[in-house]
This record gives sequence, C-alpha cells and structure tokens, in this order.
Amino acid sequence: MPAEPRTSDFPKIRRTLAIYRVLAYATGVMLLILVVEMILKYGFGLEADLGGANGFLALVPVDGHTGINLSLVAQIAHGYFYLAYLVVDFVLITFLRWPITRFLLIAAGGVVPLLSFFTERRITREVGDYLASREAAATPVPSEARH
Repeated sequence: MPAEPRTSDFPKIRRTLAIYRVLAYATGVMLLILVVEMILKYGFGLEADLGGANGFLALVPVDGHTGINLSLVAQIAHGYFYLAYLVVDFVLITFLRWPITRFLLIAAGGVVPLLSFFTERRITREVGDYLASREAAATPVPSEARH
C-alpha cells in the first residue's frame, strides 16, 4: 500500500485542488465549444469569424475569414487549458500519492466531452472526504469528552 500524504501537505493539496477545479471547468467548456466548432466545420462547412467584413460575429465558409478565426482560437485555447489541466492533475496525484492510473483517468476528462465535469465532482468529493477524515483522526479528543 502506498504511503499516505503528509499532513503538512494538506494546504498544498487544497490549493492544488482549487486550481484543478477551475481548470477542469475551463477545459470542459472549451472542449464543448470545440465539439460545436467541429460539427459546424465538418458538418456544415462553416467557421466562426469575429470582426470581419460579414459583421461583428458571423459564420463563414471554411477559409473565408476576413477577421479573427474564432474556431482556431477555440482550438488553441483548449490545448493550453488541457496542458495546464494535465500539469495540475499530475501535481495533485503526486501530493496524494495516487497511482499513475488515476492520472490517466483524470486526464481523460479533458478529451471526452462532459467527462471533466463528472471527474471534477468526484475527485473534489474524494479528496475533501479524505482530508476531513485524516484531520478528524489527527485531532486529539479533549479530556472531558473521554469520560
């Protein structure tokens, strides 16, 4: 059985968990936007254009951009969010001393639509319960309560 995290690492675990939660939602939202973008691009031959000749925000044919290609922006943003998500995921499993298979399961949340939301909820609950149980076990019982 792997060693348990040190209690001195609990504040770091909480901080990493908070960052993980933000990145899980950001990655999940960007992945959903990317799925919509792919449906528009490959299903209808359209991409989002910002500030071009067609108006402030428009759907234009692929390669018909006159402004900022929002489809490309969504792809790049998801990539960066996912990279940060993976780094924080690795830091979290390292602090908690979980096996690498947990890292792979959490990492799948950034590439399977909607999975990051469910994974985030489960990991947050598991880590919160674990930290609370460890802290409760470490808290000394007052002498009046023992009688």
